[in-house]
Amino acid sequence: MAALVPEPVGALAAAGLLRLTVAGAESNAAMYLAEHGVPVRWVSAVGADPFGQRILAEVAACGVDVTGVRTDPDRPTGLLVKDPAPGGTRVHYYRRASAASALGPEVLAGAAVRGAGLLHLTGITPALSASCRALVEEALTGPLPVSFDVNFRPALWPDGSAPEVLGALADRADLVFVGLDEAQALWGARITAPADVRALLPGPALLVVKDGALAATAFDGRAVHTEPALPTEVVEPVGAGDAFAAGFLAGLHRGEPVGRALRLAHVTAGAALRASGDHGPLPAPAEIAALLDAPAASR
Repeated sequence: MAALVPEPVGALAAAGLLRLTVAGAESNAAMYLAEHGVPVRWVSAVGADPFGQRILAEVAACGVDVTGVRTDPDRPTGLLVKDPAPGGTRVHYYRRASAASALGPEVLAGAAVRGAGLLHLTGITPALSASCRALVEEALTGPLPVSFDVNFRPALWPDGSAPEVLGALADRADLVFVGLDEAQALWGARITAPADVRALLPGPALLVVKDGALAATAFDGRAVHTEPALPTEVVEPVGAGDAFAAGFLAGLHRGEPVGRALRLAHVTAGAALRASGDHGPLPAPAEIAALLDAPAASR
């Protein structure tokens, strides 16, 4: 999607300027994966409009293969507008009947998906349309391993079906990312710790529970790994979860143990937290290496 962000960061109602940037959970993750040196292809749809052109150019500039993105001549590119506030950022979506909402299971049979080592999906996609939900359902029954970021966005689920739908989808994935706060919002007061999320989602071989600025815990079979978050000055938080997922997947792709993959996830999330848009620059490779190797107390 295209995104409009107040510049400087502040309340939308008082903004004098809006900066145009690129947003979208999957494209965010793809850009960070590419910047970590992971071969990645983004499969989606944009409108035949300037927003679509801008998105394709920016995502491709990060090293992402965009040959799997369809340009829809009849539907517009989705748009979001951020409204930052001290208590959190509210996001206004303008994506009804967007190009991406017309995606369906047919994309899974296309050349852009065949041969992939991993298919990364989020809980945003099944909220967009019946065909998008069918796409996710079919992907979870297909031959490719699937990572699934729950990515609960209440505004996209006005019918209240998110707890049931997202719980069922997540439990069928191979690798799942979920925030402790969003798990509590979805499944209620019984969720007080990462272990409660694991009890609710026993299906994934690997489950990662993010606890905001505190830590992240990965349940890898019977093994449990917890890594503290890095101290980071937060400019705007939207997009940090996508960056976290990309960092973790990049770590696994490199063959890192789960603990170091969690550290790389925290480093990558920090890049998004320090930016007003969804995507910010990664630290230099030497700095990343030093953060990965540093003892926990000095990070």
